[in-house]
Amino acid sequence: MNKKYYYVSGNTAKGLVNHLKSNIEDINQVVILRHPSLTLKTMVINEFIKKQKKNDYEIFLSAFGKEFLDGVIVRDKSIAIVSDHIASEVTGAFELDLNLFIKGEPSTTASKAHIHHLEEAHQSFKTGLSVHDDLEEVYINEMDFEKANQLTSDFINMVLEEFPKINRNASRRIRLFGTNTKDGVVNVVPHLLEQVSNAYFIKGRAGTGKSTLMKKVASACEDYGYDVELYYCSFDPNSVDMVFVPEMNFCIFDSTDPHEFFPDRASDKIIDMYEKLISPGTDEAHAARIHELNNRYKSYMKKGIEELKIAGEAMEKEEQKYTITKTEVQEINNFIINMIQD
Repeated sequence: MNKKYYYVSGNTAKGLVNHLKSNIEDINQVVILRHPSLTLKTMVINEFIKKQKKNDYEIFLSAFGKEFLDGVIVRDKSIAIVSDHIASEVTGAFELDLNLFIKGEPSTTASKAHIHHLEEAHQSFKTGLSVHDDLEEVYINEMDFEKANQLTSDFINMVLEEFPKINRNASRRIRLFGTNTKDGVVNVVPHLLEQVSNAYFIKGRAGTGKSTLMKKVASACEDYGYDVELYYCSFDPNSVDMVFVPEMNFCIFDSTDPHEFFPDRASDKIIDMYEKLISPGTDEAHAARIHELNNRYKSYMKKGIEELKIAGEAMEKEEQKYTITKTEVQEINNFIINMIQD
C-alpha cells in the first residue's frame, strides 16, 4: 500500500484555485460529499481511507487547514470521494447529501466573516503579486535569453536521452505541492522527493526563468509519451513550481523561498539560474531596489496569512455548531461502500 498526498486547491493571488478536474477525469465513480462542515467531510474521508488497507491511494490536503482533507482517490478501483467545495465543475458524479445522516437542523450557509477575510487574504496576495512582478522585471532586464534557451534545450535532451519515445497520449495532472493556509505557508515537497530517485533543485531569483524552463520540460516529456504531474505555484497560479514525471523517475522544482530545500542525495542536482543566466553583479547593482521590493512583497504575504488565520477562526466557530458521532460517520461510509459495490 502506497499513499501520495498533495493539494488540488489553494489560496492564491487569483483567489481560490481548483485543479480537481485533471486528477479525476479518468475515474469512473466519483462521490461528492455535500455538507457545510469540513470536519464532517474530513471524518468521512478518513473513515473511507481506513478501509483501503490493500490499495494505493491519493489524498487531497486542504487549503483550509492541516486538520481537514478535500478528498481521496483510489485509482486501482477508479473511485474518488471529494468535498463539495472543490467539486462545483464536476459532472456525472453521485452527490451525497450528508444532512440525511446527521441529526439536527440542516445548514447550507457559510460564515460571512469567513468569506470576507478569505477575500481580504486573496486581495493581499494579489497586491503582493503586483510587487513581485516589479521584482521580476529587475532580473528579466539582466537575463541572457540565448543562454536560457540553450540551458533548456540541454536539460531536455539530457532527460530524454535515456528513455525511448512512446507513441501514446500522455496525461497531464495539475496540482499544487503547497499553499497559503491559516497555519502559514505549507508544502509537501519532502514527501514528493521521496518518490523519485533524481531531483533537480532550481535556484535563482524572481524572473530568472524557473517556471518557463519547467513548462518546456513538461511539454517535452508529454510529447515523448510520458505522463506528467504539473505542480503550479500557490502564489502566482500561472507559474509552475514543479514538474514530476514518475515513469522517468525524476522531478525538477523551484527550490527557493518559501519552499527552499537543498540536495541530500548524490543523485540530486542544483541548477542555479541566477548564476548561469543573469548578468554578474545584478544583486549588488540593484540592491536598494531589490531590498525595497522584497520587503513590500513579504509584507503583503504576511498580511494575507493573517487574514487567513482570522478566516480560519470564523470557520471554526461555524464548525462548532455541528455535533457529529462516530456512528453517523460509519453509516455514511457503509452507504458509500455499498453504493460503490452495487
